[in-house]
Amino acid sequence: MTGLTGTAVVVGAGVGGLATALGLRRAGWRVKVLERRAQPERYGTAFALHPTAQRALDQLGVGAAVGRRAVPYRGARVRTPQGRVLASLPLERIERKFGRPELLVSRPHLIDALLGELVAHGDVELTLGESVTDVAALVGGHDLVVGADGIGSAVRTACFGGRSGPRQVGTVAWIGIADFETEVYGETWGRGRFFGLTPVEPGRTNWYAAVPGATTAEQLRGLFEGWHEPIPRILTETDPAGWLRYEMRHLYPALPTFVHGGQGRRGGQAGHVALVGDAAHAMTPNLGQGACTAILDAEALTRAVAERGPADLPAALRAYDRERRRGAQRVAFGSRTLHRFVSTERTGLRDAVARLLPG
Repeated sequence: MTGLTGTAVVVGAGVGGLATALGLRRAGWRVKVLERRAQPERYGTAFALHPTAQRALDQLGVGAAVGRRAVPYRGARVRTPQGRVLASLPLERIERKFGRPELLVSRPHLIDALLGELVAHGDVELTLGESVTDVAALVGGHDLVVGADGIGSAVRTACFGGRSGPRQVGTVAWIGIADFETEVYGETWGRGRFFGLTPVEPGRTNWYAAVPGATTAEQLRGLFEGWHEPIPRILTETDPAGWLRYEMRHLYPALPTFVHGGQGRRGGQAGHVALVGDAAHAMTPNLGQGACTAILDAEALTRAVAERGPADLPAALRAYDRERRRGAQRVAFGSRTLHRFVSTERTGLRDAVARLLPG
């Protein structure tokens, strides 16, 4: 690693923010991370890690630490509420193509691995409980500002305008963890709603549900009454106090660029800004790629910056935007399209199409 060469502030200490801070520090930058929460964000259940995201974590130096707490995802099926198999998820094809399986890891384990590696450097300034209200001051005082502050990003609004913003999709998502394992993994598609099951760690099962409404636990249980096991068992035997409920949203319309800036602090003009993760392309969770795209953003941005250095940030940011924007936005569009497909009321046509999908 070369000597410290530039200053950066990362707004947000989620997966994308911590990964970006880690990559910048490994490139020799002085890095500050600002997080509005009083503690690192550990809510949620499991993240799927595609092999490309695993390799990005390897480049960031945390692949092995994450892998020790992850489990492989294999043998998942799409089913009807009665349990009839419609299709297989393409997990075996992914493993053959990339030489490693898709992994599932709990959010706390992933956050802790990133934090642990970041803290090991010792000189990254992590400030918790601080909301960013003056983005212009950050931009004027640093070579680079990274907006990793989620779908409601203050950095995006201040530097890219308010045209793109959070949009609801009319679906409520519920997620949780069951303290038992099941051999039934994948998704079950019903009329206007679906239920998913994945491994997360030994002895536990990650589950999620998406429904048009359901504001209470009892309503949710009623919507999945009579579905194949272990869905009713999971909703009966897990404590609703541990469930999380949120309105599904995505970022719309797509941003024309993920980067912004003038000549930078050293040139006396406005600094440079880049968006990563949900701040740049928040998507519905249907493809399970939100964490992956944030990790890929972080690795691509910090690699571009490391290759060019603070003196050539405009070129580095252009390279990052070229590499990541169209691909990330395609994933976001695909996830939204899949959401419409799986949550349709026209189940006959949907199920017929699903049977034609390659496994």
